[in-house]
Amino acid sequence: MKFKKSLAMFAGISVIAAAGCGNDDGNDNGGDQAGNGETVTLDVWAMGEEGNRLGSFVEDFENEHDNIEINVQAIPWDNAHDNLLTAVASGNGPDVLQLGTTWVAEFAGAGAFLDLSEYADEYDVISNDDFFEGALDTTVYDDAVYGVPWYVDTRVLFYRSDILEEHGFSEPPQNWDEMLEVSLELADRGDGMYGYDIDQNDQLVPPIFAWQNGWEFNEEAAEENFADPAFREAMEYYHTFFAEELVQVTEGTPIEQGFEEGSKPMFSSGPWMVNILRDSAPDIDGDWDVAMLPGSERNASAIGGSHLSVFAETEHPEESLEFISYMSQPETQVEWFKETNTLPARQSAWDDEELQEDEKLAVFGDQLEEAVAPPVLSEWENVAQDLLSSLERINRGGADLDEELDNFQQQAERRLN
Repeated sequence: MKFKKSLAMFAGISVIAAAGCGNDDGNDNGGDQAGNGETVTLDVWAMGEEGNRLGSFVEDFENEHDNIEINVQAIPWDNAHDNLLTAVASGNGPDVLQLGTTWVAEFAGAGAFLDLSEYADEYDVISNDDFFEGALDTTVYDDAVYGVPWYVDTRVLFYRSDILEEHGFSEPPQNWDEMLEVSLELADRGDGMYGYDIDQNDQLVPPIFAWQNGWEFNEEAAEENFADPAFREAMEYYHTFFAEELVQVTEGTPIEQGFEEGSKPMFSSGPWMVNILRDSAPDIDGDWDVAMLPGSERNASAIGGSHLSVFAETEHPEESLEFISYMSQPETQVEWFKETNTLPARQSAWDDEELQEDEKLAVFGDQLEEAVAPPVLSEWENVAQDLLSSLERINRGGADLDEELDNFQQQAERRLN
């Protein structure tokens, strides 16, 4: 989920929303009030495949709540950001919407969502510590709560266990030193062979390396975070995989193909890749596995996923929160996992037998305990994209690492201040 929008546009949106462009009675947001005994219709925006599945899934909720009907609008992720910008500017949006975790700061700052902390005494799903800590972190902006975690994802290490064993490694790498050792050995197999694969377009990869080295982002320190030795050492470690030709610099073979062929025997990815490999590469079934990402100070990864938020202009906050509460119950999250293969955000949901018995999925549950949320800052994605551009100049263009990271830090100062 990438986007580049100016702060000036967001400021303009905030002004428009504050000017009072709300919903009129009988407009999109839901028909009659619940208090008169008639049915309330909640408009729900859900994105991508979740939007396609949610309409039939909510039938049980409607059966349990005969005064609430759910009208799901499925929106492609490619259109979701612009649709939400339009909704905020006009004041005409859904009651409930699915929100990517990296969008919280941008749209909360524009006044798009209801502050749910005001309802915490009535709805125990708000800021409930049964959710993974990293997921809860991404619901908070400027001391207010703007969402309830719906599902989560994180990255783990996928590895060809058969190839590692052939080269004397009976288990996956457990730390940075072992990761380099294994990658060097596997890349030395010949031309076109690599030890690891790094998605150079993934904004989360460099911060993951930094978190693994003990780095923590302090909002008050702003751009000085990027002068932290833990951050600089992590970027140097990241660069080592390119300097030693352990990864493919150009796009090259798609990872599923490279993994099946063995040319790319290790990579990091999310839970969706488990079923992709089971379906697309059945010939290597039993020859690959997953493990927690190896680290230096900690085996950290990133936490992603989606929240459910309430649109600021809704006429039905209580009914909206009733629906969100239902979707956030552990048993509902287990059923949603079985329907969509998205991972539950509630830790207690992981006690489900199906999640426990699938050893690969259980690793994701362990990794979520060590998953870190990106900073909830409106400019974070732009800063992260700047970092990717700097690393590309280092890895592909031969730029000096220290000089390039100094330039990146100056650019981060302009964005953050």
